[in-house]
Amino acid sequence: MQYVALAARCTLELVFLVAVIGKARSPKAFREFRASVPGLAPGLPPAAVSAAVPAAEAAIVVLAAIGPTAPAGLALAGAVLLMFTAAIVRTLRAGRQATCRCLGGGPAPLGRVQVVRNLALAVVAAAGLSAQLTATAPVHPGGAVVAVAAAGVLGAVFVFFAELADLLIVPSPR
Repeated sequence: MQYVALAARCTLELVFLVAVIGKARSPKAFREFRASVPGLAPGLPPAAVSAAVPAAEAAIVVLAAIGPTAPAGLALAGAVLLMFTAAIVRTLRAGRQATCRCLGGGPAPLGRVQVVRNLALAVVAAAGLSAQLTATAPVHPGGAVVAVAAAGVLGAVFVFFAELADLLIVPSPR
């Protein structure tokens, strides 16, 4: 179970680190993220939300990286991902057009792809938390390398999830 926990922690750290860097890489990127906030969180102050989101994402990266605080990081990741998912679902159900600057990249229209990605990441967080809380065996270097490598691949899949979905999902004829 310790390898599941390690892989989950590293996967979430990678995804949230990319998200933080994507938003903080330049003043323009942060302004674009802040401008996207009202579409996802109408009624909430954009300045506060645009500060809280990267702060929570950075906290997840730090907490999940440190052994004793890893359960808190995994729990926070799951909670944040479910909040993001709820905001996206609410936006879609209201019929509002909004863009996702979730990982700090270019504007992608919100859709089911982001919901699926976030729910899958929440499952990773839950599995990691469960494994972290029940892991008792020591981590061996070879197993750790495999877990971290798997996390790198899984993290890349989640970071590029929307692009992969565009490539793999054939649009239905209208």
